[in-house]
Amino acid sequence: MVNLKNQIVSEKAKSLGFDLIGFSKAEPLIQEADKLNKWLGLGYHAKMEYMNKNFDKRIDIKNILPDAKSVISLGMNYYTDSNYSNQKGFGKVSRYAWGKDYHLIIWEKLEQLEEELQEVDKEFKCVSYVDTGPVMDKVWAVKCGIGWLAKHTNIISKEFGSWIFLATIITNYEFSYSQPMDDFCGTCTACIDACPTNAIEEYVVNSNKCISYLTIENKEAIPDEFKKKFDGWIFGCDICQDVCPWNKKFSIVKSKKDFLPVNKEIALIDVAGMTEEDFKQKFETSPIKRAKLNGLKRNAEFLC
Repeated sequence: MVNLKNQIVSEKAKSLGFDLIGFSKAEPLIQEADKLNKWLGLGYHAKMEYMNKNFDKRIDIKNILPDAKSVISLGMNYYTDSNYSNQKGFGKVSRYAWGKDYHLIIWEKLEQLEEELQEVDKEFKCVSYVDTGPVMDKVWAVKCGIGWLAKHTNIISKEFGSWIFLATIITNYEFSYSQPMDDFCGTCTACIDACPTNAIEEYVVNSNKCISYLTIENKEAIPDEFKKKFDGWIFGCDICQDVCPWNKKFSIVKSKKDFLPVNKEIALIDVAGMTEEDFKQKFETSPIKRAKLNGLKRNAEFLC
């Protein structure tokens, strides 16, 4: 297979809006799977039971695509230069959810990319994911040289900081492989020190304490121990990323209209009176719909 080269894939990916691309050999993730197993054993996944499923696929992607030879990791910068008003009575939304659901955006781009690569070589086969399948996307991003896994467990790239969406393509093609990037967190503990719920241990996040988990994936009541510790976050949390020196220095504004702030803040009083129909209409293409109306109402009440 010689028709598809790294340069061709990179050029096509970047023409579709991907900002970062790297390549890695498809191989079992033995050490990484061991770390994941320990994290699960500590119960740090909270109620995200899906993390316990399809472990064989997380360890070895050949259980997803038997003739897998390579992994392509893609990163898309989503940073937009806007700030919160921090007005009383408003809940803050994590930056990734300000605009259109990134899954909808990236799935469309991935489909286009796959079609274009198959036009170059009909023998090209692949399976792709946007953090919705049993793939350790952050691990592959590191192996592909996209960036390094930071202490807050997000991927940081030198070009864009950690404001990047990740996508993973598993393919039967062989490429020249990228070199993993060094870890440049150094002795910095800004993210750990700034977390108001003490959810971050070095390179590990305890979801049971994480504001993002508690306001999105969590379907139960938010424990009283976190009262007055949410700093106004109604959906997700960016504190660990906001304080990161790499983000302060290297964030680059993405002009793509889909990422512009539509739901940057939400009035708590609006949530209180919101109906299911209101919720569906307002957040039809927004990541906020993942919390469901009951979750959003719970979050708003917790902030009051």
